[in-house]
Amino acid sequence: MTVSREAAWTLLTEWTQSDSLRKHALAVEAAVRGYARQQGESEEEWGVVALLHDFDYERYPNAAHSPHQEHPAEGVRILAERGLPEPMQRAILGHANYTGVPRDSAMARALFAVDELCGFLVACALVRPSRSLQDLEVSSVRKKLKDKAFARGVSREDVIQGAAELGVPLDEHIAFVLAALRPQERVLGLGPA
Repeated sequence: MTVSREAAWTLLTEWTQSDSLRKHALAVEAAVRGYARQQGESEEEWGVVALLHDFDYERYPNAAHSPHQEHPAEGVRILAERGLPEPMQRAILGHANYTGVPRDSAMARALFAVDELCGFLVACALVRPSRSLQDLEVSSVRKKLKDKAFARGVSREDVIQGAAELGVPLDEHIAFVLAALRPQERVLGLGPA
């Protein structure tokens, strides 16, 4: 049994009021679907995992980084009750290093690899005069990654580790995710006003 994209989106919007967190889920979905397509995997399943990876974050933010309580553990318990298959549950748990759940599937590695990077790329676009991903270059992203004051909440270590776990050079990973997000930039609230 699997959860449909429509059901995942409904659950996300019921639980997540923040427009930026909803847009983050859409960005992660676009990037994860890109990797699923590249690897010949199920875009639907991978996309559902991406949409739902943070659906419980507003209600259970987990500032203490508890591996068994709050986000993402609480959300995964809810998803398990709704019939989400165990490999999809593990991928969601694995996107947070503090859970200790290994990323032992291509889906889990892709979700982890794109999660922080998607937020970072959107932040990079928002400070550009164009407010767009269309003219954002990998070299500009790399420069911003070195600036610790920029987008402080983004874990540079997770971005680097994610690319390494995928077995992809960081520049190639950034370029791939940029390409996956560009067609979705209007949905993500980017581009000229």
